[in-house]
Amino acid sequence: MIEHFVSSNIKYSCENENFFENDIKLLNENGEDIDFTLFKSYIQKETSNFIHQSYSNIIILVGAGASVVCANNEIDSRYGKTVAMLAESINNSLKEESECFSLQELADLCKYSVAVEIEENKLNPLFNLEDFLSYLISFEKYVSNEIYDKYVKSKNKIFELIVFNTNYEYDNTCMKHSAFINTISHIVRAPSKLTLVTTNYDTLIEDAADSIEYTVMDGFTFTHRPHFDSDMYEWNLVKDIENVKTREMEYKKNIINLLKLHGSLTWERNGKKIYRKEKCDVSTPIMIFPSSDKYMQSYQEPYFELFTKFQELLKRPNTLLITAGFSFADNHISQMIVQAILHNKSLATLITDFSINQDNDNWKKLEELMQHNYKVAFLKATMNTDLMDYLGEYYDD
Repeated sequence: MIEHFVSSNIKYSCENENFFENDIKLLNENGEDIDFTLFKSYIQKETSNFIHQSYSNIIILVGAGASVVCANNEIDSRYGKTVAMLAESINNSLKEESECFSLQELADLCKYSVAVEIEENKLNPLFNLEDFLSYLISFEKYVSNEIYDKYVKSKNKIFELIVFNTNYEYDNTCMKHSAFINTISHIVRAPSKLTLVTTNYDTLIEDAADSIEYTVMDGFTFTHRPHFDSDMYEWNLVKDIENVKTREMEYKKNIINLLKLHGSLTWERNGKKIYRKEKCDVSTPIMIFPSSDKYMQSYQEPYFELFTKFQELLKRPNTLLITAGFSFADNHISQMIVQAILHNKSLATLITDFSINQDNDNWKKLEELMQHNYKVAFLKATMNTDLMDYLGEYYDD
């Protein structure tokens, strides 16, 4: 097992109970190898020093990896799925649908050149679901009338499977979102609120917050039928302090902002308004599906307001951004963060994921920024395994 913390041009790692700094093996004062327990304690100290800096604003960006639960080194399919797992599920399901094209047949029709499988029932690791869906959507206007109905039915089936495979419940026996929210919230100073931004459609954050009695400001009104109003993010819940003659007010504790950049399983459009409902009551959820078209969709309501809000938060002085399970493969969001790091000198960014050696251009750009002494650090940790071990004391009020 290897653990990493990279910051300020220094890379700390531990393998087989040996401690390395920038790939140079370090020994303790007795010439003995530093054990893993001591190394982990050191990383906890480094992480704590990075995040406990009296920041005025704290933003958490939650990606698909934060919904993944592992048991015995295997991903539990009842919860979050990787994109590869999602593609595999779609591939297998379409094979069983006689009224739909298979994934390979769709790939052939829309001229997507990468084979879906490298052998029977084994997904090709080069198959990219987002790229494929981009081809699929773009090619629809060229589909002949003879196969058009089957083509559309196949496309809709894929979207249905994406909804189905991202719909799961919060389980506090194996998920640590509530502990994470509670811990980070205690670093935030009123009147600021902790802001969680997510690309996920699931309701894990809302459910986790509810389990510890946190109030979630998600951009929807407090009316009987909550509808989207981005102005809600600017409000705080306060009360007058009794027996004080001045106009002092007390801010409500345990309150967070939530921005769901790609939509939610609980959102549905009705006429000109967008309403939040129970998942079981939503037939057509508002979601940006993974494809190149999602960048155009982000300029529509409610996505435009949410992306604008996120961008505005990144520009605020003295801000800490922590990412969890976000691989930076999404160019639109990644470029917003990179530009914010370049232009907001007081923005500190802690990137956490199951691996801190991602192979994409955005990740490499962040590594380059770190090498040029921007406030960027990398930590190998995941939401539902060991991330909480590094972020400091867990509060349970």
